[in-house]
Amino acid sequence: MNAPDDRTADLGFARVDVERAARTGDPEVIFGAGKTPEQIASILRTLHERHPERAVLATRLSPEAMTAAAAVGAEVHPVARAATLGPLPTPRGVVGIVSAGTSDAPVAAEAALSVAVHGAAPLEIRDVGVAGLHRLLAVRDTLDEVDVLIVVAGMEGALPSVVGGLVGTPLIAVPTSVGYGASFGGLAALLGMLNSCAPGITVVNIDNGYGAGVAAARICRVGQRGASSLAPPLPSQPRGNTP
Repeated sequence: MNAPDDRTADLGFARVDVERAARTGDPEVIFGAGKTPEQIASILRTLHERHPERAVLATRLSPEAMTAAAAVGAEVHPVARAATLGPLPTPRGVVGIVSAGTSDAPVAAEAALSVAVHGAAPLEIRDVGVAGLHRLLAVRDTLDEVDVLIVVAGMEGALPSVVGGLVGTPLIAVPTSVGYGASFGGLAALLGMLNSCAPGITVVNIDNGYGAGVAAARICRVGQRGASSLAPPLPSQPRGNTP
């Protein structure tokens, strides 16, 4: 048997990490795949009791799990296949979620919801894939106005490279499993993003909107702190050929 530990809540089927918010700034998130609706509802309720001031997130929920989450008071987000219980934090910074097509909507919605739960404001820019490049160019100015970009695309995964060539904003690329046979369930998009010639692009795993959302919100959080007073000033650079 495990010794009692006030850092966890032992529900029998799971040992819930109730100290994560104190360590990382964010409560534990429930990955719904493989869990029963009853288990998801129980974990949601437990985490909410420990963090009533902060939204708790459950992702990758089946329709039955969403019904069970709603029964304990959670707000259901069908497109994102997720649920939240508790109030969203005050946002710090803005994250643009750029998606290539309507088929990418579930992953993009998961990213947007994860951004909001982890403390930044999501701004969704939908259906601007490279097959109609004029759609992306029409929102060019908006891409420069956000603090971080999440770019979601399937097929060949070209959209992050194009966006990365237009702006210098921190960019997190999310490959999706959208595409025909040779896309290999998102592997083609993943490799295309990893091999992008546009600099400054970070890539998460296939369909991992949640991971991209957390990373983007944390970048905003750190950016809002301002420059550290511990950082030494940069040395002045001599001009010309002065010895």
